[in-house]
Amino acid sequence: MGGAAATGSLCVGGWVLRGDADSGMSASQGTAPSTLWGDGVLRLMRDGAPASDAVERMVAPDTGRAHRQLAALDPRGGTGAHTGVESVAYAGEAFAPGVVVAGNMLTGPEVIETALARYLGAADRPFAERLLVALDGAAQAGGDARGLKSAALLVVSRRAAPLTLRIDHSDRPLAALGDLYRVAHADPYFGWTKVVPVLDDPYRAPPSEAVPEVPEPIIEASPAVKR
Repeated sequence: MGGAAATGSLCVGGWVLRGDADSGMSASQGTAPSTLWGDGVLRLMRDGAPASDAVERMVAPDTGRAHRQLAALDPRGGTGAHTGVESVAYAGEAFAPGVVVAGNMLTGPEVIETALARYLGAADRPFAERLLVALDGAAQAGGDARGLKSAALLVVSRRAAPLTLRIDHSDRPLAALGDLYRVAHADPYFGWTKVVPVLDDPYRAPPSEAVPEVPEPIIEASPAVKR
């Protein structure tokens, strides 16, 4: 599972994206985003709540819900979303099986539509790259009405180390995120991620290296000193 985000403000990865392989993914945003929503909906889904129910349970008691947006994906592929009625236009969401796209303060509905279409159309690409393709498509369709300042990618799995990449402030955050993704998939970093513990192999470690032979010490007698 994974998520990608971009915004015209700072630190979108820290504010918006949350996720782990046992709970699912969440994206909490809006004019007054609640990180509590993002964390809370993950706890509910970890306990077995479908994404749609978990979103409803987080949203309902919050008197500030009109100014917030929340999207969620549960481990079974279920989706849910809320867009507050006071969200800055354009704001909305779109769904496909196992996929949810949401945004606010966008130039128009085509941003969300294009992101979803680009993701679905990139089925032959590695999963993380499909998310990046979707972000790029959204930006080309107009993106955030303010332009972009930050971008992030988060991918979680039981079988692999988490991939969490963040560009917190940049004039070209999508290009910077793409560069960071490429570096993260090159050695030595990428090779190292293949040996760290993961949920399905919690004791994984590098193979033991052969102990090098220690040569016998060489002892030489000092030459006698004659007077």
